[in-house]
Amino acid sequence: MKNLKAILDKTQGLSGYRITESATASYELFFVHRKLETVRSTDTVSCDATVYVEHDGKVGDSTFHVYQSMSDEDIAAKVEAAKNRALLMFNEPYKLAPGGTLEAEIPTNLDKYAPEELGSMIADAVFAADTLPGGSINALEIFIYRTVFHVVNSRGVDKKQTVHRVMIEAIPTFTDEKQSVELYEDYRFTNFDPAKITAEISEKLKEAADRVTAQKLDKEMEINVVLRPEEIGELAYELAWDCNYQTIYSHANLHTVGDDIQQGSGDKLTITMKAVVPGSERSSYFDGDGSTLRDTQVIKDGVVSGSFGSIRFGQYLGIEEPSGALGCLRLEPGTLTDEELKAEPYIECVSMSGMQLDTYNDYIGGEIRLAYLHDGDSVKPITGISMSAKLSEVLATLRLHEKTDIRNAFDGPVKLLLKKVKVL
Repeated sequence: MKNLKAILDKTQGLSGYRITESATASYELFFVHRKLETVRSTDTVSCDATVYVEHDGKVGDSTFHVYQSMSDEDIAAKVEAAKNRALLMFNEPYKLAPGGTLEAEIPTNLDKYAPEELGSMIADAVFAADTLPGGSINALEIFIYRTVFHVVNSRGVDKKQTVHRVMIEAIPTFTDEKQSVELYEDYRFTNFDPAKITAEISEKLKEAADRVTAQKLDKEMEINVVLRPEEIGELAYELAWDCNYQTIYSHANLHTVGDDIQQGSGDKLTITMKAVVPGSERSSYFDGDGSTLRDTQVIKDGVVSGSFGSIRFGQYLGIEEPSGALGCLRLEPGTLTDEELKAEPYIECVSMSGMQLDTYNDYIGGEIRLAYLHDGDSVKPITGISMSAKLSEVLATLRLHEKTDIRNAFDGPVKLLLKKVKVL
């Protein structure tokens, strides 16, 4: 970092530069069934430099990767080549993030344990879920990471933060006399909660078992549909992205501040883009530009109330204090209770091939791989179906559950009810 910065400082013809360095130490466990086959530790450093050149009333930039094996001469040659490439770029001028220093750590409890101890406890929590007759965990991989992210630029930014995180990859499997179903589970967290890990894997094992017995619907239905946090997060991010500086600058936004995106009687959406969500690996105090991240509310009670984004596009829009490239999202809970939910039949989506959202064509839908049909006191697993509806219609009448949970970078209701959706 010091050598690279010194070389960039003395290079003629640059109007600025930015260096980003990510150093990750990992401890990794690989199980086949319950047998530990491999333990691996890694220590890697990734470093990129971006140079900026003002020319012809515009600014160009070019990024290159820096390896630790490079000599100062190698780096200087890379800088010159990048400077020449930047002359071919014609972007509107903007200033880099202003100077500031920081050294911080994202809140976590993972640092309370040695990697070996933590890995063993995580494995115990996963295998504690393996109690379903006919079920098993065919494979388990545990990755424990400690990453130090460092950003330096030519305007005096020098910020460093440490993130502790865990990724679990598991293959929950269910087998009967006719067939075997395997599912892939990718579970990530920054706070260790063994009960939550066990519950997550137990749910996936149950899904594998229900895939075996799931049936197709015998007719098309118009019915209430319930989404879970993963899909709720996709919907919320899609709506929030309409408020991003880059979307607005490119005139790709459908709504502007003051627009009511719901216009109905359902629970009103209030969405805040956030720097830190407890438990999320995407939590950060600053972005890749070195800009300090500021929580920003973009939708309040169903009405567009603000915008967010990177310092570059914020300057293009004349924003005095850009929020920075916020990665986490908070959706406020609503009023829906479990008792109210049971009042009418509904389909609860468990696994989708991917939510399909198109705000311009007013569409929401997708293929549903596994769902539960709740009809009175009965719950029936179903598969091989798809749903479709007008986005504006479901936004006007949707209901948000009163309870919340955190899934990856999403913090919000555990369930979202869409009314009168076509399912076939």
